[in-house]
Amino acid sequence: MTDPTRAIDAESARRPLHLRPSAVAIVFVGGTLGTAVREALSLALPDRGSVPWTILGINVAGAFALGLLLESLSLGGPDRGGRRFVRLIAGTGFLGGFTTYSALAVGMAKLATDGLTGIAVGYGLGTVVAGLVAAAAGVAIARAVRGRR
Repeated sequence: MTDPTRAIDAESARRPLHLRPSAVAIVFVGGTLGTAVREALSLALPDRGSVPWTILGINVAGAFALGLLLESLSLGGPDRGGRRFVRLIAGTGFLGGFTTYSALAVGMAKLATDGLTGIAVGYGLGTVVAGLVAAAAGVAIARAVRGRR
């Protein structure tokens, strides 16, 4: 079996990252897993009431995890080898599939069509603001942990 980090690095001189079959495959695998986990959580934790709380929690948790992951990787050195592999499979792939803008948009549309326009706007803005705060917290924690080493 080939080492995926070597395949990514070997292709680096030939094509941009988004055009490399090995990188696309790594993101695909991570995205498939992230989407499956999101769907499992959505089914296991059905929403109570009108607001899609599970999707909100997933998006905020994903934003935190992405901030923590990307800052940790960037503090660890250049985006090559194992760090690039982890970024692609866990960040772009898994967390990209785990979090969901489309479900956020559908939830907002459903709230609005149910006559809950104010709640729809609050849900959308609240999710984005909470996601920004969560991502910033992830970055801050990664920096604090790195500073202690």
